[in-house]
Amino acid sequence: METCTEVAHGDVNIASDTRECSVTQAVAPPAISVPVRRVRARSWSGWAFVGPFMAVFALVFLAPIVYSIYLSLFRKQLVGGNSFVGIENYQRALEDAQFWSALGRVAVFLVVQVPIMLGIALLVALAIDSGRLYGRNFFRISIFLPYAVPAVVASLMWGFMYGTRFGLVGNINDAFGVSIPNPLSPDLVLAAIGNIVTWEFVGYNMLIFYSALRVIPTSLYEAAQIDGAGQWRVIRAIKLPAIRGALVIATIFSIIGSFQLFNEPSILQNLAPNAITTYFTPNLYAYSLSFSGQQYNYSATIAIIMGVITMIVAYVVQLRGMRKEA
Repeated sequence: METCTEVAHGDVNIASDTRECSVTQAVAPPAISVPVRRVRARSWSGWAFVGPFMAVFALVFLAPIVYSIYLSLFRKQLVGGNSFVGIENYQRALEDAQFWSALGRVAVFLVVQVPIMLGIALLVALAIDSGRLYGRNFFRISIFLPYAVPAVVASLMWGFMYGTRFGLVGNINDAFGVSIPNPLSPDLVLAAIGNIVTWEFVGYNMLIFYSALRVIPTSLYEAAQIDGAGQWRVIRAIKLPAIRGALVIATIFSIIGSFQLFNEPSILQNLAPNAITTYFTPNLYAYSLSFSGQQYNYSATIAIIMGVITMIVAYVVQLRGMRKEA
């Protein structure tokens, strides 16, 4: 650059020095700092896009889990406030008969109610997809409609229907002189709650299965028709294998929902206080410990244990479903 300046303002041969300047500029090495600045700018641009999501993810998802784990390691005492107890709360949960009773109840609910609900949803989806059901649009909307009803409203509605003194069951008993067993008795209340949950979520699962059935290529049905396969053979050989992924997803959602059972027993508890205890389900137990017993630390421990159990069961189901699909 100094050579070029001298050419512009000096007294020497301008043409000769100008060629010298041009040669000097031509052989000058390219600047190597430009690509480095571009790489650094590109990397920071990526973080600028990902950063807001990471901040919201950490605040909304990770922070509550970390804080719950933190609470589970302490115990509130009347004298001295919170004190660090390590895994003592977890040891207490392993010996808590009420917690295991609640966990066993939702396990029975999961084993019985989920297959029934998914089986009904699958049958309805197959019937609607077959094209032989008259008024299939009406049935599709009617079966899905209960999913739009809030769980609180559905529980209240079914609770009044279950009533033996003022509800539908009581009216039938009075009208026909029969004695239908009380659905809200201790022996039947879990089945009554299962009926409510099935009524609520059959349409939701039916829609998942029906959506998966609609994307099956029609060429497979045409090939099966040429081979003379019947409807039952088409279901077993084409439809069920094609919607296996949807079955796995619906099963995982149902497992998570079963372990999170709270709304229905909480609403029905006022109608059946002798049948639905404060530890009827793990979530109801954690809620009672936190807001009635003021045991925040132990309630957080129950929540962490249930989260781990739910994650393990859902992962095992997903792993088995993916292996069969592969």
